[in-house]
Amino acid sequence: MNARSQTFDFSAECHQVSEVVSCIFHSILFHRTLGKFHYRQEGKYSIGTIGYEDIDCDFIDLTYVRCASSHLANTMNQHVQAFDQAIRDPSNVTENGVRRGQISLEFYNKKRVNWPFAPECLPWEVWTIRIEVKSIRSEIERQLNRENLGELVGEKVVLIAEVMNRQQYLPKIPAQSEVDLIFDTSFPDIQPYLFRMSYKTSIYPSAPNVITMSTRFFRALAF
Repeated sequence: MNARSQTFDFSAECHQVSEVVSCIFHSILFHRTLGKFHYRQEGKYSIGTIGYEDIDCDFIDLTYVRCASSHLANTMNQHVQAFDQAIRDPSNVTENGVRRGQISLEFYNKKRVNWPFAPECLPWEVWTIRIEVKSIRSEIERQLNRENLGELVGEKVVLIAEVMNRQQYLPKIPAQSEVDLIFDTSFPDIQPYLFRMSYKTSIYPSAPNVITMSTRFFRALAF
């Protein structure tokens, strides 16, 4: 099965990078997360509710909605901060003096294979953010950039909602014995589809995310 993919391109100042990534990825996960499953018996279950919270950005003019889960927020923050540090690395500069990087959020299923091998990971959706860092010296230009970037990110959030409302492949709700093949059951308050994140920069084109989450690696395929 080929994974569908979507790529967003942004140009931002260094201090705006983490907010851009957090806004986009939290918006995606808000649509790809369910409440905790409670099975009464095989084939019969109920799904818990998900809280949400508004997050005001400090460096772009935008407020976005994310799942009200401190565990998910902490997990996302670890990955975003690792990417932010990598893109700020003094060695991450091209011959033309440009800093750039990309970070991907991938959803996948697990398929059991014969012992003693680990389950096979089958990606079904990939979202990628590509960012080029720019320098701004004028306060007037910085304010315009703050407003324009906020509008652009907001447009992408709307696009995400539109994509989520399309009729497209989603993994079927599994039996209780297979729920961990479709959903990440490690969170105590929510149950997102299995996901993993990775990043690379202009200097380190194959650098994986140094934060390890269960069986997470990157593979992007065309829409």
